[in-house]
Amino acid sequence: MTRLAEKLQLSLLLTRNTTRFLSRVSLSTLRLCKSLLSKTLAGLFSAMDNDYPFSSEGDDHLFEFDYSNSSRQNNYFSQPTATNSRGLFDDDERQKVYLVPYRWWKESQILLAEKVGGVLYEVSSNDDNTDLEILLHLKKKEGSVDSDCGEGGVSVREYALVPEGMWLRALKWHNDSKAAVKDFGSSFAADEQDVFPLQIRLSVSQETNSLLVKISLEDNKVDLYKRACNLFISVSEMLYIWDFSGQTTQFLMHDGVSMSDDFSGKPGEEVFLQLQVHGFSDSVGETNDEMAEPYKIIDSICNGSVKINGSNDNLNSYITSSNSVRRGSGNGGVCLLGLTGLRNLGNTCFMNSAIQCLAHTPEIVDYFLGDYQKEINYENPLGLNGELALAFGDLIRKLWAPGGIPVAPRMFKLKLANFAPQFSGYNQHDSQEFLAFLLDGLHEDLNRVKCKPYLEAKDAEGRPEEEVAEEYWRNHRARNDSIIVDLCQGQYRSMLVCPVCNKVSVTFDPLMYLSLPIPSTTMRTMTVTVLSTDGSTMPAPFTVTVPKYGRFQDLIDALSTKCFLRNDEKLLVAEIYRSKIFRVLDEPSDLLGLIRDEDKLVAYRLPKDSETPSLVLFMHERKEESCHLGRLSLEWKIFGTPLVGRLSDLTNGSDIRKLFLKLLDPFLMPVGDDSDFSDEAGKIDNGDSIVEDVTSSRVSDNDAVSDSSEAGDEPHLSDDFQFYRLDSIRPTEIKMNEPLSISDFAKPLTIHVQWPEKMIEKYDTCLLSSLMEVCKPQLFTRMPPESVSLYKCLEAFLKEEPLGPEDMWYCPRCKKHWQASKKLDLWRSPDILVIHLKRFSFGRYFKSKLDTYVDFPIDDLDLSNYVCCKNSQLSNRYVLYAISNHYGGMGGGHYTAFVDLGHKRWFEFDDDRVYPVSEDNIKTSAAYVLFYKRVSDVK
Repeated sequence: MTRLAEKLQLSLLLTRNTTRFLSRVSLSTLRLCKSLLSKTLAGLFSAMDNDYPFSSEGDDHLFEFDYSNSSRQNNYFSQPTATNSRGLFDDDERQKVYLVPYRWWKESQILLAEKVGGVLYEVSSNDDNTDLEILLHLKKKEGSVDSDCGEGGVSVREYALVPEGMWLRALKWHNDSKAAVKDFGSSFAADEQDVFPLQIRLSVSQETNSLLVKISLEDNKVDLYKRACNLFISVSEMLYIWDFSGQTTQFLMHDGVSMSDDFSGKPGEEVFLQLQVHGFSDSVGETNDEMAEPYKIIDSICNGSVKINGSNDNLNSYITSSNSVRRGSGNGGVCLLGLTGLRNLGNTCFMNSAIQCLAHTPEIVDYFLGDYQKEINYENPLGLNGELALAFGDLIRKLWAPGGIPVAPRMFKLKLANFAPQFSGYNQHDSQEFLAFLLDGLHEDLNRVKCKPYLEAKDAEGRPEEEVAEEYWRNHRARNDSIIVDLCQGQYRSMLVCPVCNKVSVTFDPLMYLSLPIPSTTMRTMTVTVLSTDGSTMPAPFTVTVPKYGRFQDLIDALSTKCFLRNDEKLLVAEIYRSKIFRVLDEPSDLLGLIRDEDKLVAYRLPKDSETPSLVLFMHERKEESCHLGRLSLEWKIFGTPLVGRLSDLTNGSDIRKLFLKLLDPFLMPVGDDSDFSDEAGKIDNGDSIVEDVTSSRVSDNDAVSDSSEAGDEPHLSDDFQFYRLDSIRPTEIKMNEPLSISDFAKPLTIHVQWPEKMIEKYDTCLLSSLMEVCKPQLFTRMPPESVSLYKCLEAFLKEEPLGPEDMWYCPRCKKHWQASKKLDLWRSPDILVIHLKRFSFGRYFKSKLDTYVDFPIDDLDLSNYVCCKNSQLSNRYVLYAISNHYGGMGGGHYTAFVDLGHKRWFEFDDDRVYPVSEDNIKTSAAYVLFYKRVSDVK
């Protein structure tokens, strides 16, 4: 028998050594591949100047291969079991079950105002023989199911079995409670110690209808078994265990689905399970001072520094890669909850930033740490069969688990890409856009409405707004009912006014977040030359001040005020390049950044006629010398500023000529420069009854030339203007007596006018050709940088503005589409207010980012003056608790997050790195998305 045992032992030893050798070889091979791949990716990302997704400290977690035996055995509550019924998670993602002191659990539940039902078991043990095995009999106490968490007593010991989510919520509550007091060692310091696993064997006794629990020295380490003896063996006290997890009830009912794959439900069958034990001292003799030590470290961290051995050191030495603060000795540890980072998978900082902000929204954390699975809507065709909600819930639990290493959210990203395919791959994205898709996807997965009813909105005309708004909100909630709607959705009023019949249309729509424009504080001066279209005034340059990052509409508004534009007039702004109209600035929403300082702009004053006559564009040409192949020749070249006129009727070429001469009136040379006009001026001075000014004399002179040309006097043709149209490849001359029709021309009518030398002498062509640049260096003034209040951004968002040409509104009264004016107002504010600052501007030609500093409130955002509905009993005051930041520009940047962990404890989350930050430093020009939560009014 002894020899057989020795052979078996030797065989087992050889097998273990061979397996260990093979595992080491394969592991080293994998590590070599990982190292090569990591270096290749590092070079690639450095060349792209992007985020490197695999940090050096996290390289070992790149592929997450694990060959250790302990990791295979560490299967939370049970041995490896079947996968999730929905096929989402692996075995390792199963919920853990924790054994905690009932008093610790009860206090958190009372103050959280929750009602959790449980089953009470009376526990008896084998007190006489516990050297090798502890045998516990759990017998259900009759009539003990109580939603009020049972009765406590000092003469008994009471423990509680709770699922992981509830344990994390209770742990979070105690962690937050301790942050509210200065003395961290005064309350429950002895209860929150490290978590240790305990291997147990469960079976059902049919005779006594009780649950048998065996804890043996063979299945556990010696120190852990001794701690189990201290927990369960007592001669003087009775032991009771509350089960709030429901696991024991399932086991007694022979429902082994959530227990073990090997469980068949046969009487007396044992199931090997693992229990997580938390909240008990390492030993009976441990003192309160020793147990309070971790909380003193936490207190110092909350103050921004850690002091050890009489000197201050950097916090990074104490926040390890697992984001936890560990004790100096032993395997126990206490950490600050909620300080777990997220690994960058490759340009996923936008996702990490938004997730950290949501993961520190208290109501969302409490929801996903609870029993949220019961609200998953597996029938919603707009959802993802619950997979996105399950992946996000699992991610929340990992982020709030104590002592966890930074999480790589690969599974979550995969599920999100199924809902929003644009987030697949590793391209850069916008954190606000990601946040919008995530909230929408979570809402659809958690929508409590299984069958959405069809509801048609009634006509709001003649009814009170409060009644109409409530009806819209009821209809919305009848189809959309989830935790996301409960927390993040509000309501705004949209008002459209027809510009023709003044018809007012009012609707009330839900809002998930506010996208606020940022009014520009940096100004620029722009000079524009204004010309008349009737020849009444000379060209005049006007210099206006507009926002540097403004739009064309800002330029038009400022220029209209500067040149005293009448109500019946409008401006047609164009850019002139090489004496031609390069482009017409007719899109009010385009960015002013499209206009360079060296450009030249003109603005033509036009009447606001409902039936605008045809516009005629005159281009000027004169003969200039040019050298071609060494030979000088005279060629017609374009010069001057194009003139624009209005022509309501066209019969022949003389109409075009008369319009052109009318537009040239302001450019006539002074009468003193020409003796031919001296007599004409004398007639006016002598008070002649026939009033002939300079213009009339010039017109009569040209008419004489025209009359002679009509009589066939060809030599005079070279002394007058020649008009050509370019409707075909070759220019066609327009004869003065030739019948013409407006329909013969393309719109606008473009006429090329050839200037003879005589006319160049009669008119001031220098004035016609001189245009000022938009901004000369000496005229440029840059205003000192100023901060923009968040309230100013909100007012800009709520300001009435006309719809764009692409968003024409159909007026039900006019039966036509019009460019109506739109006004938005806040009607119902949400509990969680997400404010998106529109830093990114997109035009037709390029895009840019605004780095304007926005001064936003931290402790008191008051929306009372902006919410129209005054009947609500809810407060309109908010406090800031999270910020998503964007650093850099449009070509590349980086996202981080500032988060308030509670009680003014701010931390910065930079992917997998977490640092404390002062509240004074959270206001930066990088703030992109602000997260506020509602607080009650101060009375």
